[in-house]
Amino acid sequence: MSYKWTLAFLGLISMGAAKAELIIQESQTQTSSVSTSPIQTETAFTACLNRLKPQALAAGISSDFYTRYTQNLTPDRSVLERLNYQPEFSTPIWDYLSGLVDQERVDLGVQKIAAHRTVLEQISQRYGVPIETVVAVWGVETNYGAIAGRYPLLQALGTLSCEGRRQSFFRGEFLSAMRILQRGDVTQNELVGSWAGAFGQTQFMPSTYEELAVDFDGDGRRNLVSSTADALASTAHFLNKRGWRTGQPWGFEVRIPEQLSIARESRTQKRPLSYWINQGLSRVDGQSLLSAGLSEDSRAGLLAPAGENGPIFLVFHNFDVLYRYNAAESYALAIAHLSDRLIGIGAFRTAWPTPDAGTSRAERREIQQYLLNRGYDIGTVDGLIGDKSRQAIRQEQIRLGLTPNARAGQVFLRAIREASRQQ
Repeated sequence: MSYKWTLAFLGLISMGAAKAELIIQESQTQTSSVSTSPIQTETAFTACLNRLKPQALAAGISSDFYTRYTQNLTPDRSVLERLNYQPEFSTPIWDYLSGLVDQERVDLGVQKIAAHRTVLEQISQRYGVPIETVVAVWGVETNYGAIAGRYPLLQALGTLSCEGRRQSFFRGEFLSAMRILQRGDVTQNELVGSWAGAFGQTQFMPSTYEELAVDFDGDGRRNLVSSTADALASTAHFLNKRGWRTGQPWGFEVRIPEQLSIARESRTQKRPLSYWINQGLSRVDGQSLLSAGLSEDSRAGLLAPAGENGPIFLVFHNFDVLYRYNAAESYALAIAHLSDRLIGIGAFRTAWPTPDAGTSRAERREIQQYLLNRGYDIGTVDGLIGDKSRQAIRQEQIRLGLTPNARAGQVFLRAIREASRQQ
C-alpha cells in the first residue's frame, strides 16, 4: 500500500472550503498547473448562458428569474485556473491529518458540542448518527462554519458550465443552484462557497442540497448557510441515507501479527470479523475486536494509509459511508479520527513512518511568525503554508544547515525553536 493518499478530481470538487484551502496550499509545490485554454470573453460567456436558457426552463426555472440572475454575470477566471490543476495530487497522510485533526480543532469541536447539545441530541435521535460524527464533518469541512468559501456560486458554476472540463456536470449544479435560489431557501448573498460549488456550513453541492437538505429548525427554509441546525441535520440525513449503521463503529486502530502480510488487503476487500480474529489481529487499546454493535459476521477491511509500518485500521461499513461524503480515504479517516477525538479517544498509538512528521495549524503559525520576525515578507500569519512561506523556509534551512526542502515539518520547527533559544 502506498504511503501517500491520492485525491481524485471528483473528490476535490466536492470538498469544503477550509479543507480545500488547506490542501491546495499544502500541494502547491507538488503539482504543476495545466495550461488553461483561452478564457471565454464576456460576450461568449453571455452567449453560452443564453444557450443554456432552454435547459433551465425545462429544469423548472422561470424565464424571468433566469434572465434576472444571469444578465449581469461575468466569468470568473480563477475557477478555471483551479479546475485546471492536475486532477490528482499526493501529499503525505501525516501532513494532511496534522492540519485537519489538531488539538485546536478538537477543543473547538468540544465547545461546539456543548453549545449545540440540545439540537445535536435531537438530530442524533432522528437520524441515528452520533453527535461527534456530525460535528466532525462540520469541523473538517468549514472549521465549524468559520471558512465556508468566498466564491459566488452562480458566477463560479456559470463559468464552469461554459468552459473547461466536465461542463455537463457543472451545468447540472448551476441549474440546481438556480432552483435553490428561486425557492428562496437562501439569498444570493448567502449562495457563496467553494470554487467548485460546495456551500453552507457542511459544504453540500447544490444537487446534494436539493436531494438531502432538511429544514430542521422549522422556519420553512432549508438554509445550510445561516441555520446551524439545518446544516447539521442535513449532514446527519446525508449519512443516514447513505447507509449509516447506528451503534456500529467506523473502525479502530489495530496491530498486525509480524507473520501476517497485508500487501493485498484494502478497505474495499471486506472479510468477516471472525477471519481477522483468527489471523491474530488485536486492537491497540486492548479492547476486544467484538466491541459493541459488532459480531463475528461483521465485515471489515484493512486500511494502511502509510503502509505496513504506519497506523493500520480495521474499517467497517460506516467508514465507507464517510467516504461517500467526499471520495478520498484520507478525508474519511480525518472525519473518523476527529469524531474519536471528540469522544475522548486519543491520537493514534502507532507513529507515522517518517522522521519529519507534520505540524498543526498552531505550529504552522509559529513557523510563520518566526519567519516574519526574521524579516521575510510572507503575508498573513494564518497557518497556511504557501509559496512565500516555503521560499522563506528554504532560505532559513540553508542558514541553519538543514536540508533545503522548504518543508514546514517538525524538523524545521525544532530547529527554529532551538535557534530562538540561543538568541
